[in-house]
Amino acid sequence: MRTFWGLMRAYWFSDRWKEAWTLTLVIALLTALSSKADVWFTVAAGKLFTSIAFFHDAANTTPVESLLTNASLLVLLVVLKDMGITGACKFVSATLHRKWRGWLNSRFNEALLDPNHSHYHAQHGSSATAAPDNIDQRVQESIKDMTGGAIGLAMGVFSVFTSLYFVGGALLASSVEVRGLELLGSYGSVVLALLAVALYVPFNTWIAVKLGGMLEWLNIRMQKAEGSYRGELITLLRRSFHVAASQGEDVQKTIHGRLYLDIDRTWSKFNVVNTIYSGFESVYNFVGAKIVAYGPGLVPFIHNGLDLKGYLTGSEQVNALISKCSWFIHVMPSLATLRANSQRVMELANAIENVQQPQEFYSQTGRSDFSYASQNPVFGLTIQKLELAHQGEDATPFLSAANLRFRRGEWTFLKGESGCGKTSLIKAINCLWPYGRGTIVFPEGVKNFYAAQEVKLQQVSLKQLVCLPGSERDHSDAQVASALHKAGLGDFIEHLTDESRDGKNWDQVLSGGQKQKLVVARIVLQQPGLLFLDEATGALDPEGKIAFHQAIKDNCPDVTVISVMHEAVPPRSLTGAEFYHSVVAIADGVATKKPLAPSLPRELTTILVQPRPVEDKWLRFPRRLKQK
Repeated sequence: MRTFWGLMRAYWFSDRWKEAWTLTLVIALLTALSSKADVWFTVAAGKLFTSIAFFHDAANTTPVESLLTNASLLVLLVVLKDMGITGACKFVSATLHRKWRGWLNSRFNEALLDPNHSHYHAQHGSSATAAPDNIDQRVQESIKDMTGGAIGLAMGVFSVFTSLYFVGGALLASSVEVRGLELLGSYGSVVLALLAVALYVPFNTWIAVKLGGMLEWLNIRMQKAEGSYRGELITLLRRSFHVAASQGEDVQKTIHGRLYLDIDRTWSKFNVVNTIYSGFESVYNFVGAKIVAYGPGLVPFIHNGLDLKGYLTGSEQVNALISKCSWFIHVMPSLATLRANSQRVMELANAIENVQQPQEFYSQTGRSDFSYASQNPVFGLTIQKLELAHQGEDATPFLSAANLRFRRGEWTFLKGESGCGKTSLIKAINCLWPYGRGTIVFPEGVKNFYAAQEVKLQQVSLKQLVCLPGSERDHSDAQVASALHKAGLGDFIEHLTDESRDGKNWDQVLSGGQKQKLVVARIVLQQPGLLFLDEATGALDPEGKIAFHQAIKDNCPDVTVISVMHEAVPPRSLTGAEFYHSVVAIADGVATKKPLAPSLPRELTTILVQPRPVEDKWLRFPRRLKQK
């Protein structure tokens, strides 16, 4: 699906091909029937016009009856064509649109949300491969509009051919000799009609294509501008509290104004081109229907080669032919939108394909040479010759680690100044850091769990939130309830099946500290062998941090923990026992591991670090003078 035609035909050659081809064939049959109905319509219209023209003719003995009969027949054909055939065709085409869009949507969701984390890598494109903007808009709006436009385009193309066949056949059957074109015999009038269509339609189609190209470019610009503005609004809703707390509304208004200005300017240009196109189309329709359609038959009519009925019927058939062949002109704005949407979808498909091999993708703009292996779980986790860098072939590593080993059941505390690379190290171990090199050897068959500082909850039931990354079917209600109780969220057990509470989803209901307790519930339930805590207790008070660690200690006895925290020293249990066994200190770009130095009991530490009262210094001051 990386090319236009590949994107167009993928559904018809997928596992849903029977569904796709069945709906397509039904649409084709109904479109052909609609073209045949055009012939019936032109014949009926010719009869009606003739009955009006000869209403007062002496030979017409039943003028009222003839007029009403022909008018009724024409109305019946209109109802049959527009409400029956055309209505059924629209319903089936809408069904095909819904099915095709649903299939494409599922394919892109599967591709973005694969185990490779394509959604993450696709948004971290480098200068060599720009990240696709507004992925949500591409998956939602662009796919919807593209599929609808493509079906309409295909129906229009097929309609042109069926119209040429049926309407052209009717013109051929009623063709007569034209004075001056005797060499063509009885085909004179049909050749004259087809020549008029061939001269009029292609030239104006060329003009429409040029204007359509401008509309396509403006459509792409408009989609990008609209997507950027919508993305900023979504981001505002996520950081609404921070904007309010910092009183940043004026700055936010400036951002919105700048983004909407881009929309307004593009919209203004789009309106100008669209107005020009609308005027061009109106003039084209009038000239085609009133002059070009009635011109070719006028020559044989003047020379009595055609009677009035034949002239009117033939002219209406030429008009129907022009209308069908002008389909590209009528839908050129929609075609421009189709091309714009398909380009947006293809860009996303290419971006997903490019990141299927993340290291190859990142190697285009820097060094990305990480090696991942596994070993007997007895040996735990091993990191060898690790160097982390930023984008650029010659980028200097900002963090290196020659050899780090983490035993099974060992708790390690990452220590270092802000910005030294603690989180980057955890990301690299979890295959989420793009640039650098090194070897990471995981304990075989051990489940990993990465708990980040910021917890964003999806809009699903509370049980599913606890069961992540697994499914709620993997665990019983009793197991999930037990995990919530151990994490200190027992008050929410009765709401396991609820996706919201008091009209709010769980991301809005739970506080920052409660969300981090929810992470504890996940850990207790999942029982990982490797646990990475990336400032996962930042929203908890000191007692909450102790409870967080104690719950993991009590319920995951063999887990290997690697933790990043802001504290200078890691927390200890209420009894004074250490949770952590070792520390990885990062200083001057080098990570070194050593056992955690034994610390003094909490009571003694408090006494030693407590500053002396100010009064003591002044009480001792005279004493020192006396000694001197």
